[in-house]
Amino acid sequence: MPFLVTGIVVVLAGLALWAMWGSYVAAPWTRDGRVRAYVVTVTPEVSGRIVDLPVKDNQFVHKGDLLVAIDPSDYAIAVENADAAAARANAAAENAQREAQRREQLSDLSTSLEERQTFASNAISASAQQRQAVAALAQARVNLERATIRSPVDGWVTNLQSQLGDYASPGHSVISLVDANSYWIDGYFEETALAALRPGDHAKVRLMGYNALIAGHVGSVARGITVSNATPGQSGLADVNPIFTWVRLAQRVPVRIEIDTVPDGVTLVAGQTATVQIDPSGPRR
Repeated sequence: MPFLVTGIVVVLAGLALWAMWGSYVAAPWTRDGRVRAYVVTVTPEVSGRIVDLPVKDNQFVHKGDLLVAIDPSDYAIAVENADAAAARANAAAENAQREAQRREQLSDLSTSLEERQTFASNAISASAQQRQAVAALAQARVNLERATIRSPVDGWVTNLQSQLGDYASPGHSVISLVDANSYWIDGYFEETALAALRPGDHAKVRLMGYNALIAGHVGSVARGITVSNATPGQSGLADVNPIFTWVRLAQRVPVRIEIDTVPDGVTLVAGQTATVQIDPSGPRR
């Protein structure tokens, strides 16, 4: 009798495992999911002291809102100098052009061919210098505009470390923004489940700490992951890790889930843990 009970329990457990496996194959799911978003690093194109910083950490900003103002004094002076230089170059170019035209109209007895060529060359050179001065003025105005940095996207200021008085330099980020319109979810599925996935399949996502489900769909499947055995060692030879031939672990492949609807009260934070379930039998996007 005890053996019969044990046998029944083993059979039921086997059936339950088989049913769970069939359910997993029919509707793949994973608890290894992450909320992702694009982060825009705002980097100044000119250098100077930060004289205005109207945003705070975790503040939502709209596209075009002021983020940082760099001291514009030097750049305003540069515009004035470039404007004056452009005016001088313009006057010199006009004068050289008039002289060249006047020499061209004189008779051969009044001026030689060499003189006419010299004045024509001077006019061409003055015209080139005038265009160069205009370009320098345009660059000075652009630099003055770049002293004011505005948000390129709608999003949240995150991990703000800059403060008034800091020296901003080109190539060094002063503010990071999480793009509010860029959220998606990466579900890391075992490769054994990929055959059941198709772009457009309906997906249900539950974030850790929330009961409400996020609706989405499969956007795409990654076409490559890192292979440790393909990394060469110090000598340049293949670095092959030993494995047990009777145990093979399935690789996990990122599957991008595009978000369709987010329930009220659910806050998306890049890096959150998510459980993702795919419904291949449901309607596709």
